[in-house]
Amino acid sequence: MTDTKTADQAAAMEPATEEAESSAEPAGKAEPAEKAEPAAESPAEPAEEAEPAEVSREAAPEARRLTRDPLVRVALAVAVAAAVVAAWFGWSYYAASGDDSIAYASERDRVLAAADQAIVNLNTLDHRNVAGGLKVWQDSATAQLYDSIVQGRAQLEKDVAKAKTTSSAKILESGLTELDTRAGKAAVAAAIRVTVTGPDGKPAARTSRLLGQLTKTPTGWKLSALGLAPTGTSGS
Repeated sequence: MTDTKTADQAAAMEPATEEAESSAEPAGKAEPAEKAEPAAESPAEPAEEAEPAEVSREAAPEARRLTRDPLVRVALAVAVAAAVVAAWFGWSYYAASGDDSIAYASERDRVLAAADQAIVNLNTLDHRNVAGGLKVWQDSATAQLYDSIVQGRAQLEKDVAKAKTTSSAKILESGLTELDTRAGKAAVAAAIRVTVTGPDGKPAARTSRLLGQLTKTPTGWKLSALGLAPTGTSGS
């Protein structure tokens, strides 16, 4: 009986063994998983090349510390501002050097300044130094105006010495009405206040409007003509 049971048990176990073997076959085909090992290693490769990123992360706190330093921020701001100013001045110089209108405006200012000074000179005279005053008049004039001063100088000296007057002038407003730098000609209109003080020390002021012509000479711009503006444009 024992042998029969053993045989029966052995026969019963055989299908189980075959099933176990058949079920084990798919597991034996797992070889592709082993071949996939390189795919598992490949993602790790970029990590090795990313070492510089780890260095930059270590340096980041230092960079943040520097940018938070007030002295560093000021130095950076000054450097940027200096660069901007340098660029602006470079452009400004280039624009000015190539712009004829700026040169013309500068010349216009010089001519007007010369006209104002000449008008003041020709309306200033002190009886205590008539000769010196008239010398200034001549230096401020040219052409016909110069000739008129020279011709009337002797009589003017006598009149001022006798009257014992002192006159001074102040420009109230003025402007060039014409300017031809090539021809060396200009025209000016001015409002002027002349104060005359007599021997009694009492000043008397009078306001007038004048028109003048200027000519450019080797020694600068000078008045070639000067007179009162037409009737109706002068005041007192």
